[in-house]
Amino acid sequence: MNTVNLMTQQVVNRRVERKVMIGRVLSREIGVRACSVLILVATAAPAVFADGEIYRYVSPNGTVYMTNVPNDRKFAPITEKHRYHASVSDQELEDAVARYAQEYRLSPALLMAVIKAESDFNPIVISKAGAVGLMQLIPETAIRHGVRNLYDTRENIAGGARHLRYLLDRFHGNVRLALAAYNAGERKVDRYRQIPPFKETRIYVKKVMGFYRDYRTSQAMNPIEREESPTFVR
Repeated sequence: MNTVNLMTQQVVNRRVERKVMIGRVLSREIGVRACSVLILVATAAPAVFADGEIYRYVSPNGTVYMTNVPNDRKFAPITEKHRYHASVSDQELEDAVARYAQEYRLSPALLMAVIKAESDFNPIVISKAGAVGLMQLIPETAIRHGVRNLYDTRENIAGGARHLRYLLDRFHGNVRLALAAYNAGERKVDRYRQIPPFKETRIYVKKVMGFYRDYRTSQAMNPIEREESPTFVR
């Protein structure tokens, strides 16, 4: 089995595992107070344990473990309010965006906009097409850009930023065409020589551009939107 097929199979297997775990949790009639450990996935609501402090541990394979009675030091308390998503540290996400935006000559606001549109900041989400993580990388794109762990915040953002930089260079700095290629594939943009006439892609480009404008003017972006990069909005 080649590397691409192996990674694709791993993504499919993890999706199946998540569904099984969710089914097991839902099938048990366990009260909140009687539950010491739950294995939940993605945006498992902290409100499940509303009466006490919640602790969380994210395993290397992306499984999120949450408990109100931690019995291992690897569990960390969830006490802060998250600006983005409960499964990712605000600081880690912002640091990664700032670092890779600078490395790949991107506007941090644009990178944030793509993450928002792709995953809504959920680092362990998987699409029906098998795209994974914050920047929804498919296994082929991940391998192309040297990403080994699709669920790792920094690796996923680094791979997505590198791919976005590649697309911007290929389409001569045209942000809208680069975004269209990120969504529909570069060959489709090459074929039509404009944003492809697909409803999903046109909505996607419009959505990202809206987030881009919002993040550029948002006070929350000030710490990482230090300097505009040489990308041109057309």
